[in-house]
Amino acid sequence: MITVNNLSLRYGKRILFDDVNLKFTSGNCYGIIGANGAGKSTFLKILQGDVDPTTGQVTFSKGMRLAVLKQNHFEFDQIPVMQTVLMGHKTLWAVMQEREAIYAKSDFSEEDGVRAGELENTFGEMDGWNAESSAAELLSNLGIKESLHTKLMKELDGNQKVRVLLAQALFGNPDILFLDEPTNDLDVQTINWLEDFLADYQGIILVVSHDRHFLDAVCTNVVDIDYSKMTIYSGNYSFWYQSSQLVAKQKADSNKKAEDRIRELQDFIRRFSANASKSRQATSRKKALDKINLEDIKPSSRKYPGLQFNNVNREAGNEILSVENLSKTVNGEVLFKNVNFSVKKGDKIAVLGHSIAVSAFLAILAGEDKEYKGNFTWGVTTSVANIPNDNTRFFEGVDLNLIDWLRQFSPEEKDETFIRGFFGRMLFSGEEVLKNCGVLSGGEKMRCMFSRMMLMRANVLVFDEPTNHLDLESITALNNGMSDFKGTILFTSRDHELVETIANRVIEITPKGMIDKEMDFDEFIKSERVAEQRAELLKSK
Repeated sequence: MITVNNLSLRYGKRILFDDVNLKFTSGNCYGIIGANGAGKSTFLKILQGDVDPTTGQVTFSKGMRLAVLKQNHFEFDQIPVMQTVLMGHKTLWAVMQEREAIYAKSDFSEEDGVRAGELENTFGEMDGWNAESSAAELLSNLGIKESLHTKLMKELDGNQKVRVLLAQALFGNPDILFLDEPTNDLDVQTINWLEDFLADYQGIILVVSHDRHFLDAVCTNVVDIDYSKMTIYSGNYSFWYQSSQLVAKQKADSNKKAEDRIRELQDFIRRFSANASKSRQATSRKKALDKINLEDIKPSSRKYPGLQFNNVNREAGNEILSVENLSKTVNGEVLFKNVNFSVKKGDKIAVLGHSIAVSAFLAILAGEDKEYKGNFTWGVTTSVANIPNDNTRFFEGVDLNLIDWLRQFSPEEKDETFIRGFFGRMLFSGEEVLKNCGVLSGGEKMRCMFSRMMLMRANVLVFDEPTNHLDLESITALNNGMSDFKGTILFTSRDHELVETIANRVIEITPKGMIDKEMDFDEFIKSERVAEQRAELLKSK
């Protein structure tokens, strides 16, 4: 068990946490949620002893081993991959090092013999003989090939380092596991493996993630950080979000009788519980939901942006987009080729492939990249607005406040009240809209780009990784806005939940051709026929 008593953290006049009292117990996975800047990662750092709280204390049950997903990707650069993973179990690693040092002595004494015997017993009790094979299995499951296991960490790319550090945290079945954004840079298959691994994990897990699908798959509880307070709720992220929204709606409906509200909540829990019983964490989730008291479900004070894209200039006709033999090569390397398809009105297409290739493909369709072969034609009634992966060119060197920045994209209406309305939907208020473009954070820039997209009133939307820099509230609002949009969407995203709930068609582009399927994302990634087609493409010349 982890016990948090009277915890507070203040930076000057700013209060991050105040009077926090929590208990975390084995067999549960706690997803820590809160707005950007609420202190999710800081809370983990306090628990692991890297940040001192202003008041209060954290205690762990005696003998519990903690493992943490390291955030410094350069910390182990001079150490081989296999050793980096083994170092995740500090006690076992210390035994291995001392044992090796004793056996390497040229003047092996009687005392050394006694100590070596003690170490051998400890080594055996800790399953040391299987340590390297267990570490190798973890690495392989996380996509690190055996040929890399003896390489120095500095020889790996950033994506590979993340996977090794994740293997390090998981190695040796720690009693407590702290994971801060563990799905970053992982592909769908690896995330699925991690979800399965954590579903069977019997210790305590605390996880911070912006990946809603992952939080839903692994969490039995949610820890909500809101206005410097922290509260533990039963259920996963979707249960917390939907139940808090339902209670907020009930609160606003003053005419609804108390017994009707209770019945509505009971029905909601019953439906959610039925769905939970089909999940990989069926038992623990069901238990968590069975313990819920209706009084514990509270309306959230969270504010969600209002991403509304349906106020289009004109409705598009039936001819949306035709793509013929589109190809792109950079410095002799083929990113994609022989891409042919037509888009139907109302299609919401997820584009998959290597991130560089997909970004180039979407930039071509948005008219931002002119270096390509082949042709594409937009329908005469279409108007296109896009969110690029890199929005630097919209802000770099621009000496304007936000009102004037957005005004430049408005072809007709220039009135400040009209412009402010779009910023208001993205939760900019008061004097914030007079900020200079040069001082914006990544999240604020994304909110500006969404304001621009809504202002353009286009009937075709193109998104390249639109969840970058967004908090969970903004991601959820974006998901709702894209779902409600009646026009056509082409997009790519690492957010599993977004792709699964939005796409009715999936196109995968490769250097040797393409795959085009009218199916949802989960069906696509599980399809044996798609896997066969992909294998056939890779074999082709």
